[in-house]
Amino acid sequence: MIKSPEKGSLNVPLNKTKILVLYDDTSIDASIRHGHGFSCLADGRILFDTGENGESLLHNMTQMNVAPENVEAVVISHDHWDHTGGLWEILKIRPGLKVYACPGFSDEFKKRVIASQGSLIESGDFREIDGRISVTGEIPGQYKGASMPEQAIIVNTQTGIVVITGCSHPGIINIFARVKTIFPTEPIALILGGLHLRDAEVDAIEAIASQLIEMGVRKISPTHCTGKHAQAIFRRSFGANYIPASAGSQIEI
Repeated sequence: MIKSPEKGSLNVPLNKTKILVLYDDTSIDASIRHGHGFSCLADGRILFDTGENGESLLHNMTQMNVAPENVEAVVISHDHWDHTGGLWEILKIRPGLKVYACPGFSDEFKKRVIASQGSLIESGDFREIDGRISVTGEIPGQYKGASMPEQAIIVNTQTGIVVITGCSHPGIINIFARVKTIFPTEPIALILGGLHLRDAEVDAIEAIASQLIEMGVRKISPTHCTGKHAQAIFRRSFGANYIPASAGSQIEI
């Protein structure tokens, strides 16, 4: 079981965990819509980010047999339209739904959640959603010179921790470091999500890939804002442990 002496324990029986990619810049086939942004469903219950378009998100959920009524909470990684755009359609269907946000998100976002009858929960620090899934809490980041705080989710699986990111504006190494302060001895089975490396230099991307491998990341599945050249570098660096993912992908771990 995953245990942290400072943060408590995630002490539930572990079976295989399914993660569905509901929204991404690319899709697996024409039946699944794609658009700018990211969204996934962890363990059939926790929605992480909502893409840029609510209609497309709901379409993909239908195609992937995901009922909005079964979503227990939404975690928003950061306050950007391509991660929050579908939230408002979800809240129309599920008023009262818990929405986990960072304290540093805009007042406009927070007020809109409340006005849309969402139950806003600000997670400044590590917080357990339940025995299997938690949020890192707010991690400082920047985008185009402005503050862009972000959080990731941590999913407890039978093979280790899965870290799911939105855009990694704080930097994936910093996000990884935060996770390791919470669970210092647990293996990192997978990092999934946007890594925001589309404009990064090749040497910098190669260094990040090497560092993640040295730090014990077993598998990686970069999506959304990672960039094609960065994805190619991660594919080469991780080999068989690189997992391609697009909207419509199902990952079981």
